[in-house]
Amino acid sequence: MYLTMNRFKVKLGQEEAFETVWKSRDSHLKEVPGFAGFHLMKGSEKEGYRLYASHTMWESEEAFVAWTKSDAFRKAHSGARSSADIYLGPPELEVFESIQSVG
Repeated sequence: MYLTMNRFKVKLGQEEAFETVWKSRDSHLKEVPGFAGFHLMKGSEKEGYRLYASHTMWESEEAFVAWTKSDAFRKAHSGARSSADIYLGPPELEVFESIQSVG
C-alpha cells in the first residue's frame, strides 16, 4: 500500500468554498489502475487557517507515479489555479509506504 497526503492550509472563512470545490470536482480516480481509496479530512483551526488533508491510497508507488503522468491527472487538476485565493500557500505533499498492515 502506498499513501499520498496533501496538506492544505485554508484561509479562515473559506472552508465552505474549499469543501465545495472538492465535493463538486471529478477526480477521475476510479478509472485509474492501482487506485485503492480517497479521503478528504478536515483538521483543526490554527492561527489564520484550517488544516485539511487529502489521503489517496494506491496499490503501489508505481501506480501513483503513473497517475501523475496520466490524462486523468491533468483533467482532475485542470481548475486548481482558479481557487488559489482560498489557500495560505501551496499544498504540502507527503508520501508513505506501508511497512505493516493489520486486518
